[in-house]
Amino acid sequence: MSCQPYPGGGGIAGRRTSGDQDLPMPPSLRRAVRLMWAGAGLALLGTIVTLVLSGRIKTEVFNAARKNDAIARRSGRTGYTIPQLHTVASVTFAALVAAGIISILLWVWMAWANNRGSGWARIIASVLFALITVEVVLARSRSSVSFLFILLEWVIGLVAIVLLWQRDTTAYIGPA
Repeated sequence: MSCQPYPGGGGIAGRRTSGDQDLPMPPSLRRAVRLMWAGAGLALLGTIVTLVLSGRIKTEVFNAARKNDAIARRSGRTGYTIPQLHTVASVTFAALVAAGIISILLWVWMAWANNRGSGWARIIASVLFALITVEVVLARSRSSVSFLFILLEWVIGLVAIVLLWQRDTTAYIGPA
C-alpha cells in the first residue's frame, strides 16, 4: 500500500519546496510540534516543583534509606552512617533535577527537529515515547506529584506520536 504524496510534492525536507515557497505544514504535524513544546513546559514545571520540594524529597529519601538500613542491620549487615544517608538523599535529589533538565532538552530537541520535517526525528520521538512508557510502568507504584508529571508527559507524548504517524504527516516528511 502506498500513500499519496502531500499536495505539491511531499517528501523529505529538501523536496518540500515548490518553486520559491515552502509547502504548508500539515495540521497533524503542527499539533504534534505544539504538544512537544507543551511537554517541554510540563517538564520544566515538574523540575521547578522538584526544586521547590527539595527539603521534603531529601527527607523522604533519607527516611526510606534509613528504614532499609535498619532492616539490613537486623540481618547482620553493616548499615549506613548518617553522613552516608545524607549523601544518598542529596544524590537522589540531584538525579531527579538532572532527569528533569534532560527531559526538557529532549522535548525541545524533538519539537525543533520535527518542526523541520526530519524523518529521523519522528523515529527518535517514537523511541523516546517507548522509554517514557517504561518509566510510567516502573513509577506507577509511586503515589506522588512526580508520578503525576510523568503520566501527563506520557499522555502528551502519546498524542504527539499518534499525530506524527498520521498519513498526511508521513506524506509531508517522506518515508523514514
